[in-house]
Formats: sequence, structure tokens, C-alpha cells
Amino acid sequence: MICAISGEVPEDPVLSKKSGLLFERRLIEHHIASHGKCPITKEELTMDDLIPVKTNKVVKPRPLQAASIPGLLGMFQNEWDALMLSNFALEQQLHTARQELSHALYQHDAACRVIARLKKERDEARMLLAQAERQIPLLAASAANATTAVSNGKRAAEDDLGPDGKKIRPGINPVIIAELTECNALLSGQRKKRQHDAACRVIARLKKERDEARMLLAQAERQIPLLAASAANATTAVSNGKRAAEDDLGPDGKKIRPGINPVIIAELTECNALLSGQRKKRQIPTTLASVDALERYTQISSHPLHKTNKPGILSIDIDASKDIIATGGIDTNGVLFNRASGQMLSTLAGHSKKVTSVKFVPGNELIVTGSSDKTVRVWQGTENGNYDCQHVMRDHTAEVQAVTVHATQKYFVTASMDNTWCFYDLSTGSCLTQVGEASTEEGYTSASFHPDGLILGTGTTGAIVKIWDVKSQSNVAKFDGHVGSVTAMSFSENGYFLATAAMDGVKLWDLRKLRNFRSFAPYDPETPTNYVEFDFSGSYLAIAGSDVRVYQVANVKLEWNLIKILPDLSGTGKVSCVKFGADAKYMAVGSMDRNLRIFGLPGDESEEPKSPDH
Repeated sequence: MICAISGEVPEDPVLSKKSGLLFERRLIEHHIASHGKCPITKEELTMDDLIPVKTNKVVKPRPLQAASIPGLLGMFQNEWDALMLSNFALEQQLHTARQELSHALYQHDAACRVIARLKKERDEARMLLAQAERQIPLLAASAANATTAVSNGKRAAEDDLGPDGKKIRPGINPVIIAELTECNALLSGQRKKRQHDAACRVIARLKKERDEARMLLAQAERQIPLLAASAANATTAVSNGKRAAEDDLGPDGKKIRPGINPVIIAELTECNALLSGQRKKRQIPTTLASVDALERYTQISSHPLHKTNKPGILSIDIDASKDIIATGGIDTNGVLFNRASGQMLSTLAGHSKKVTSVKFVPGNELIVTGSSDKTVRVWQGTENGNYDCQHVMRDHTAEVQAVTVHATQKYFVTASMDNTWCFYDLSTGSCLTQVGEASTEEGYTSASFHPDGLILGTGTTGAIVKIWDVKSQSNVAKFDGHVGSVTAMSFSENGYFLATAAMDGVKLWDLRKLRNFRSFAPYDPETPTNYVEFDFSGSYLAIAGSDVRVYQVANVKLEWNLIKILPDLSGTGKVSCVKFGADAKYMAVGSMDRNLRIFGLPGDESEEPKSPDH
């Protein structure tokens, strides 16, 4: 079976009802979305006319030129040359479009100046006309009196004739000239506007072609690491299993990273603009739990998810759309739990030491876990409900303390005690860049993305909070004032507030003025604050230490009121993590025993899951 478009064996084949031709699904769907016709027969074609073809999964044969190292290198060189030529052509098109736009804008400005001048002349002509109209009756009356006296009532017809015997004409007066000039300016402006509109259409078309080319370039760049990996495997096979480690190291002895390329930066910037615009329009949902409801929260269920010989839950995350809770424990396992049914769904077993951080990738059936065994794992959901380990990342040289997923759901960051943080591509599991500071030996203990995705916050063992620009990987701000390691941090959904937790309690930072505007010290000096978390709407703040305390979020000037204190029912005296459910209808709490505890209103145990506004 060969795709009628690409001429290759399709990975996901579909059949056209009308033409009977076979296509690759992603190629024909993209063509239908753009043109609405069959690319071969040119007949009208819709998505409903496509029939999926079920085939056995077979390994595609390697092309002849990929059977040797020189052949692979030749393929890579050809692809690189094609990308460079495409990029050069795009730059030329962009330059031409900019010239056309500049010319059109110049014409538009010139037209505006002409119109302004003509309006001024029109106003002056109208003033002259008004003066002439006021003088005409007086002149007509005096002329009539003079004629009556001379001819005794008879009209001197010869007054209409000049000395040469020709009839006197009134001429084209200033009013008519002004009217003609105004008409000329109007028609000229309309013509220039049409030229400007045509230029705008050309620019829009070129931008669309540029965006499509960028998408193709991004796809190619994502495929290059895979091709490089296959080439490395081939090299390994040829060289009798010996890995040339020096190929991955730079002159300074550090591993070479591909970096965050301009395509990814453009994607992050576009996501930032979209989310920032949506947040300005977002309202607090009417389904959000009220303050009165939170005041009545109590424990409604407790679930022993982890092993008894190594108790302790260190991390919690919630997929609010499915009402599934993920926990990471000291027993080296991650556990997935369905709150609605009260059943354990799956155990993520693979780490050799405690799981310090667990994060959902919403909508992608993916989970990312970080561990003290220095590794990060990406887990993929399967049809039978289990999760298989898809990638294992070993880029850190010390404990991985935090994982945070970007808003695009395509990238994530890990923070480690080795004083570095890594930016990963979720689809390939490859580390695009690893950022560290040689001037300090402080390790990172927490990390979190800003809701818009262009800012990253990290906390260190040295009580410092660092704010990073993700695009340039540069440290743009530092907050000090804490005592002890920064154990957790959380950005508010409004994008303005950052909450950080440490031994001395919680501090709130205003990101607009880069200053601390409020501090909470809920516990005695010997009791650390282990966790801090805003809810999805940014209306409530939870603090975990020897108990859980919930505050109502206000602004910089108003007081943040304490709503509820939830006691630690584990008997260990240490609440390690807390997370709000959808619309803050419940709270999931982890302590240093093996039980996951759910707090909410009595009778809400079987409440249906809802999608968060976040």
C-alpha cells in the first residue's frame, strides 16, 4: 500500500470513499483543511469521506542509503541543505514583503497629507463662498437701481456684451474649483487604499507561507535527534559496541546540548501571548467553592496507597479533567488514584529511590516523575489503563527535586541538587539545554513555570529564589530573605504573585515590583513549611507544615484572611504536600504516612469531576 501523495507506505492509512485512493491520514487531512478537494482527482472531499484502514504494525524497511554510515551522513547533509535553502527563500520573501509594506505605508502617509491639505483648502473656499453670498444681494440691488435710472425701465441687453462684442461668462468660481479638488482627493485616496489593501493581502499570504515553513522546519528539527540517534546506534554496531563518548562532549568537557532554537522560542512566545490575553478576560468561575464551604471542610476519605515499610508521600498532582490523583512516595513508586471510584489505577514502578516530584501532562496521557536516584521518567498511558515508561533521562548528577510542565504541554523543566535545571522536549525525552551557575554550589530544591510560560522560578538550598527568562536562560531577578531551603513555590493564576515556602514560613512576592509584600509564619521556628499552593483560580492559598492552612487571596494592600486549619491526622506531625481539586471542591493531602487524605464537604465523595479553568 502506497500513499497517493507521498509515495511511501503510510503509517496511518485512510481510504477515500469517492476515489478509492489510499492516503496518509495526516497528509490528506491537512490538504482537505486547506483546499477541501482531493489532491489527485480534484473532486470535493471532506473528512467524512475518509475510511480508516486497519493494518498490522510492521517495521518499515530501512532505505538503501541508510544502511551505511556514509549514506546516513549524506542523508543528514541533504536534509540540512534543504532546510537552509528553504530558510534562505523564506528570508527573501520576508524582505520583499517588508519592502512592499514600507512602500504601501509611505503611500498611505502621503495620501493622508494630501487629504489634510485639501480639507484645509476646502474650508478656505467655503469661507470665501460665504463672504461672496453675503455681498451678492447688495451688488444686485445697486445694479438694478442704476439700470432703472438710465433706461427708464428698459433692460440694456448690450451690458451682457464685452468690448469685443462677445457675451460675458461668469467663469469657474472658487467654490467649483474646491469641489473638483475635493473629488480628486477622494478618488486618489480610494485608489491608494485599494493598493494598500492589496499589499496587506500579499503580506498575509507570505506570513501564512512563512508559518507553514516554520512548522515544517520544527518537524524536521524534532526528527533530526531521532535520525542522529539511529546513526549513533549504527555507529555503535559497527564499532563492536564501543560508544564514542567524546563526540557528545565539548572542549570544556561538558555535554553538548542542541539549545532552545528560534522555532521553540517562537512557540513559547505565541503561547505566552495567547494565555496572557485569555487571563485578562477570565472571570472567577461561578462553580468555585465558597469561603463558607471551605470553612466546613473535613476529612471525607483516607486511602493507603504506598508501602508500609517505607511510608511517606512527597508529591501530589491532580488531573482535574478526569479527577485522577497522582502521588510520589518514599517507597520509590508513583501511584495513580481515581477519586470518584476510590480505586488505585496504576503503580509507576521503576525508580530506585524516593519519588520527589510527580506531574501530569493534561490531555496527553503522560506523567513525568523525578527521583532521588538522579533520573527523570516519562510515563505513557496504555489502553489497558497502565502506564509504561517511555523515556528515562539521566542528565543530572544529583537528586532531582522538582518537575514542572510548560503550558504548551510539549516541554518540561527539572531542577536538581547538582545546581542545574534542564529544559526537555517531552516528545523525544531529549535535554535541549542544561543551565547552571558556576559561581555557587547551592542546589535547586523547587521549580515552577509562570502560568504564561516565559518565566521560570527556582528555589535553592541557600534560601534564594531565582527568576529566569526561559528564552535566554538568563537569571533576571533574585529574591532573598528566607531562612533555610526553599521547599516549594507556586505562581498565582493572575500572573502577578509568587508564593515561596521555606523553614521560616511563606513569603509572597509582587512580580511587577520585584518585592516581598507579605509573609506568613504559621509555625514555630523548628517546624518547616513544606509546601505552598494556589488553587486554579488564584482565589485561595494553601500552606502545609505541621497542619494545612487555607487563606483567602486578596491584593497587595488588603489582608489575606485565614479561612481554615486542617489538622494532620497522620500522627507524624508533618504534612508534606497539598493540592486543590477542580474548583477547590476538595483538597488532596499527603503526609509522612502511607495514606492519601481527601478533605471536603461531607457527602461530596462521589462528586463528578469538572474541568478547571486553569
